[in-house]
Amino acid sequence: MALSTFPVIGKAAVLHGFPTLPSTPLKNGLCIAPLPCGAAQFSTLTTNHATWGLLKCKSMVQNGQPNRNSAVLGNSTRTEIVLSPRSASEIVREFYSRINSRELEFVGELIAENCVYDDLVFPQPFVGRKDIIDFFKKFTDATSTDLQFVIDDITSEDSSAVGITWHLEWRGKPFPFSRGCSFYRCEIFNGKQQIIYGRDSVEPATKPGDIALVAIKAVTSLLDRFPQLADRL
Repeated sequence: MALSTFPVIGKAAVLHGFPTLPSTPLKNGLCIAPLPCGAAQFSTLTTNHATWGLLKCKSMVQNGQPNRNSAVLGNSTRTEIVLSPRSASEIVREFYSRINSRELEFVGELIAENCVYDDLVFPQPFVGRKDIIDFFKKFTDATSTDLQFVIDDITSEDSSAVGITWHLEWRGKPFPFSRGCSFYRCEIFNGKQQIIYGRDSVEPATKPGDIALVAIKAVTSLLDRFPQLADRL
C-alpha cells in the first residue's frame, strides 16, 4: 500500500469510510477524532497561531476498488484526500523491476502515451507508448529471465527527473558489455506520474580508446577550416 502525505489544518480531522480507532490526544491540545485503521502517523507544529498537522495514511482498497475518502477539517469544512504522486525515482525503479519480471502490461502503465524513448543503439527514437512496449517485447522475447537489469546508482533529489547507472547480470554474474547510463523525465498525467522521456547510452562492444580522440581532433580541425561542412553533419 502506498504511503502518501497531505496537510491538515484545524483542531480535528475525521476520515470517513474505514473502521476507526479510539480518539488519540496529541500535544498542544490537539486531538484526532477517530483515525481510520491504517493511519500511520500524525504530528503537529504551531506557526502564526495556527496548528498544522501532517497526516500520513495508507491508501486502502475496498471491494477491489480504491476508496475515495473525505476528511472533515474543523467543524464543517470538507475536503478530499489527494494521494501524492510517486517520485520519478520510484517510477523508474518499478520500470526496471517490471521489465525484469517480464510484466509489460504494468510497464505500459508507467509510460506516458506520447513518451519518447531514445536508445542510442538505434538510429531513431521510439515514439509513443505502443512503439516502446513493442521494443521491450522484442527484448524480452529475445532474452531469458536469467538476464536481469541491476541498478548501480540512481538520483532522487529531483521528483520529476532521474539519472541512473545500471548493468545486466546473467544468473547473478555481470554480462559482458552491458553497462549503461540513462536519463528519465516524468510528468503527471491524470494524477499519475509517468515517464515522458528516456535516453539510454550503453557500453560499446568495441572500444577505440585513444583512437577516438584522434578522430575527434581530425574532424574538429576539418570543421575549423571548412565550417560550412557542419551543415552536412
